[in-house]
Amino acid sequence: MGIAHRVPDLGALELLLAVVRLGSVGRAAAELGVTQPAASARIRSMERQLGVELLDRSPRGSTPTAAGTLVAGWAQQVVDAATALDAGVAALRHDQDARLRVVASLTVAEYLVPAWLVALRAHRPGTAVTLRTANSTAVAEAVRAGEADLGFVEGTRTPAGLHGSVIAADRLVVVVAPGHPWARRRSGVTGAELAATPLILREEGSGTREVLDRALAAHGGTAPPLLQLASTTALKAAATSGTAPVVVSELAVTDEIAGGRLVAVPVPGLDLRRPLRAVWPAGHRPTGPARDLLALARRA
Repeated sequence: MGIAHRVPDLGALELLLAVVRLGSVGRAAAELGVTQPAASARIRSMERQLGVELLDRSPRGSTPTAAGTLVAGWAQQVVDAATALDAGVAALRHDQDARLRVVASLTVAEYLVPAWLVALRAHRPGTAVTLRTANSTAVAEAVRAGEADLGFVEGTRTPAGLHGSVIAADRLVVVVAPGHPWARRRSGVTGAELAATPLILREEGSGTREVLDRALAAHGGTAPPLLQLASTTALKAAATSGTAPVVVSELAVTDEIAGGRLVAVPVPGLDLRRPLRAVWPAGHRPTGPARDLLALARRA
């Protein structure tokens, strides 16, 4: 903290080195793109800051004093170190921009992320992207552990230790095969009936399960599931087989409902909406390709 008050900034040191090299404050000012009065004032300010005279001035130009020669030598080491630091940080930025690690919950990974990554590739063709899928709890753990640059989760809240931004909205739907008794119920089923029925569900820790459990809490909680499956594809296959009702993202069954292979069962009064969020470590805003992917997701 104390050193910062006694050591000139890099701009002042670069000006001194230019004066020593060129032999003139005017020529140094022209090289650095500043006026001669501004350059002269900066040299005088540096001399006051250091408490030593740095230049001998004459009509023929400026030459370093004995103290100025020593200070210029030390200044060159500082400027060289700053140049190396800048080059190193630039290399780190290049490495970061060359890769993007994404981890997303199943629904987001299967139905939203692919289009975002296609758009990102058009903007950043040199970025290598890896995409992992996991349930929302595992996504949050991966982001907190630094194993991903950006995560996408489902659920009602931003996971602890992370910052997040809502990038889309989704809704859970109850679906059954056309031959299931619920398929003929025009008024649907009640929340209490849904809560009491063994369903085919995603595993605990998934955003789908969290939203359903929260919605059914007022109706006595979710009944023990008939099956727990960790794949949206498996859930849809189970629903189509007619085994039992399935609760799944509306995004995942749009085609099946439109084609008559599954029937959506209304549950009046039950709020099954959920936000989809991008998440990143608290205190660290996304940068580089992660920032660009976040922007694309928000626009989409």
